[in-house]
Amino acid sequence: MTFYRVIYVLTVLTVLTPESQSQEDVCGRATLNTRVRIVGGQTAVEGSWPWMVSVHRDGSHICGGSLINNQWVLSAAHCFTVTSTSRYLLYMGRHSQELSNPNEVSRTISQIINHPDYNSRTSDNDISLLRLSSPVTFTTYIVPVCLASPSSTFFTGVDVWVTGWGATRFGGSLPSPQNLMEVEVPVVGNRQCNCDYGVGTITDNMLCAGLREGGKDSCQGDSGGPLVVKLNDRWIQAGVVSFGEGCARPERPGVYTRVSRYMTWINEQISSSQPGFVTFRSSGTDSDLSVTCPGLPPVPTTMAPSTTARPVVCGQAPLNSRLQGGSSVSSAGQWPWMASLQRNGSHVCGGTLVAVDSVLSDANCFSSPPVASEWTVILGRLRQVGSNPFQVTLNVTNITVSNLTGSNVAVLKLASNPTLSNYIQPICMDNGRTFAVGSTCWAAGWSSGQGGAEQVMQEVQTSIVNCGNTSTSDAICTGMFTLNEGDYGGPLMCKVDNSWFQAAVLTNANSTRQAREAAMNTFTQLNRFQSFLSRNVGTFLSPPSTANPTSSPNTTSNTDANATTAHSSAGATTPSSTFILFHLLIMSLCFHLWK
Repeated sequence: MTFYRVIYVLTVLTVLTPESQSQEDVCGRATLNTRVRIVGGQTAVEGSWPWMVSVHRDGSHICGGSLINNQWVLSAAHCFTVTSTSRYLLYMGRHSQELSNPNEVSRTISQIINHPDYNSRTSDNDISLLRLSSPVTFTTYIVPVCLASPSSTFFTGVDVWVTGWGATRFGGSLPSPQNLMEVEVPVVGNRQCNCDYGVGTITDNMLCAGLREGGKDSCQGDSGGPLVVKLNDRWIQAGVVSFGEGCARPERPGVYTRVSRYMTWINEQISSSQPGFVTFRSSGTDSDLSVTCPGLPPVPTTMAPSTTARPVVCGQAPLNSRLQGGSSVSSAGQWPWMASLQRNGSHVCGGTLVAVDSVLSDANCFSSPPVASEWTVILGRLRQVGSNPFQVTLNVTNITVSNLTGSNVAVLKLASNPTLSNYIQPICMDNGRTFAVGSTCWAAGWSSGQGGAEQVMQEVQTSIVNCGNTSTSDAICTGMFTLNEGDYGGPLMCKVDNSWFQAAVLTNANSTRQAREAAMNTFTQLNRFQSFLSRNVGTFLSPPSTANPTSSPNTTSNTDANATTAHSSAGATTPSSTFILFHLLIMSLCFHLWK
């Protein structure tokens, strides 16, 4: 009987414990979408926008929406002036409003949450969350979209796509059989959009898109639907269709709710399976900053482009307060150079950002020859499973492996440079610096099987010890700590004069019998690879001037700087009182079963 009691309790816990995994690994992937680069638009290929939702009230399509996890839909608040959930029905996987849709599923709504600050007069904060009556199963035709994170930027001219079942002309209707439509339009900067609509009409919570000459736009019936942009192989929702003056009129772009402004609010409403937030950053200069018109305030000094770029420095971790101990890393930004190296979407090894375009790792993580297209690098990540509001995912264009006797390292070139912030910073590389015996150092990584359900980054404090006769002159030795699969490629890092230096790359290649018997770890000093790194990374970054040791790390926008306080806890999975009470009840059940 005891065996069956154990099985029963485990089954209850499995069924009733809420899921905490985010949608980050599945969101925004539309396998049927072949787009490389509505009014004036075209009919979409079935399944090419698998997050599209058709909102029906009293049997008729009224608005669009986007699936953001298996039980929540994002839409516009102005679509839900009627708050009785019984009058609505949502369709996922739908293509035609009139013909058969073999890939669709429908759900009723169990909850409507309009933003508390929605203003129907100004259309500010025009955003709503809809909870499905029961979860949907993801298929090729039903997939959640990724959402733009707070540090995203959308400069004038960025090409975005709008989809919906709305009218194809103002005052008209969508022709039979009312198939899903799509249109590509460029972003219009908020300063220009304010000049178009009247200064003060467009707030920071809005995003505009449309051709200056008109002809392409969203229209009636598209409200609540997504404005999306493609980043590498996934789609990110930048906006929610909100309002416009007519449809497709010259110099009257469509106005959308800016999704990146609402991460905290969204995560506060959705406690489990939180949406995947991904950063999209525009390249080049924001031409909207040069726009002016009567009544438009001048560009704030903090936003104006600087004529002299601040030099990139290394080894700065403003959010790191490490003094002793070590286990799971408690919050994002503690080790801002840490990189998760992923092959085909799964974490394989650690790494470190050592330049604005380069990541350093262990050569043993890669096949020979390495295939760059199989790999991506995630910076700013804390959890392998769960919400990571400050992370950015980058493609890899090239992987170069050193070719020395013994241990070797690898340099990964990134397809684009990440914007540096408190959560993403390069570490300084050792170029001959001496780390004295007794120096306190740290190692960090995503140990296989460690970090709980969320697989949180692990850290350990150690110290430099005398290698004795266990290795060569290139060796650096530490007290014994365990390295697991997933840790390799990460850093051994030591703090010198308020800056962090990488002393070695974590690997198991130098684990000699003598070192194990002496209860120490032996690594190859990074200085051994100086010539290789100089050729493939370039000039090593330097720490801030000692005359100004408290210099803050580079940040390119107020958004990143403010994110420290505004969003530092957005991705935390703090259990609610209800959740704790639930588990106490389960524990009580277990106790009685064992009596």
